[in-house]
Amino acid sequence: MIKRLPPIFRNFYALTIAGFIVWMVFFDVNDLINQYFTIKKLDDLEEEKQFYTEKTAEVTKEREEVLSKPHLLEKYAREKYLMKKKTEDVYVVVKE
Repeated sequence: MIKRLPPIFRNFYALTIAGFIVWMVFFDVNDLINQYFTIKKLDDLEEEKQFYTEKTAEVTKEREEVLSKPHLLEKYAREKYLMKKKTEDVYVVVKE
């Protein structure tokens, strides 16, 4: 019965290597499906990191501008935080 098999299937080393490959592709903890999802998650996290790095740079630049010029500090507080003086009324116009 063993004589009927092609020579590649009778070779111990070929069977061992084939078994190892099947194990690594389908059954191992780090199989191909897990590798795909891990790489996808890594890409998403790198995009998120880039987004937050850009936002941090924007906020730092804005902060330096506001702290270096006192008249911009009042303008910034009025626009961003809707602050007002006691004798003023603030109206917010929202464009649709």
